[in-house]
Amino acid sequence: MADRGADTAFDPGCRACPRLAAFLDEVRARHPGYHCAPVPAFGDPNPRLLIVGLAPGMHGANRTGRPFTGDYAGILLYRTLFELGLASRPASESAGDGLRLHGVRITNAVKCLPPRNKPTAGETRACNGYLAAEIAALPEDCNLLALGRIAHDATLRALGLRLAAHPFAHGAAHPLPNGRTLFDSYHCSRYNTQTRRLTPEMFRRALARAAGVTNPAPPP
Repeated sequence: MADRGADTAFDPGCRACPRLAAFLDEVRARHPGYHCAPVPAFGDPNPRLLIVGLAPGMHGANRTGRPFTGDYAGILLYRTLFELGLASRPASESAGDGLRLHGVRITNAVKCLPPRNKPTAGETRACNGYLAAEIAALPEDCNLLALGRIAHDATLRALGLRLAAHPFAHGAAHPLPNGRTLFDSYHCSRYNTQTRRLTPEMFRRALARAAGVTNPAPPP
């Protein structure tokens, strides 16, 4: 994949990372009905917030072809988006379920499923041109929300910014030179939610702040 800053349109057939391409072939042989390809961004084409996750999950986006759809991490994400008035449904089950996002778009730092959910640093960098192109195409007033440190670092690299100048921290807000703001949250993964490192209320506050939702209604 391309280096940071390149005008790199999403490539649904990209096989530039040998380890990821081989792993997708292996998974496709076991699950022939799965998407098993790079996963495109999903949501509002003119968002005010871009959410950047890590990578597709084995039985989530890698199966359905839509970020966080059918994935445990997507349970909290889409439910919270719905509660904040940013999604038309509280759950995302399949790419054809009719769910729509309002003012929000979702993507991943790495577009292909990595073994053990852990892309290498080289794979994350190789995919960075796609993220850079996605960010460059956003409306000027669109802010960014990174779910986890890897997504945070990938977003900064896509913008050509020094990582040391913007350290990751849950709930942090980093003003960017272009007038946008990069917000941080712990990833809404099963591990983080089950260990209570990230509670639903913590995530709700971080997402509401990033999306500019003031005085959100209490969750049902």
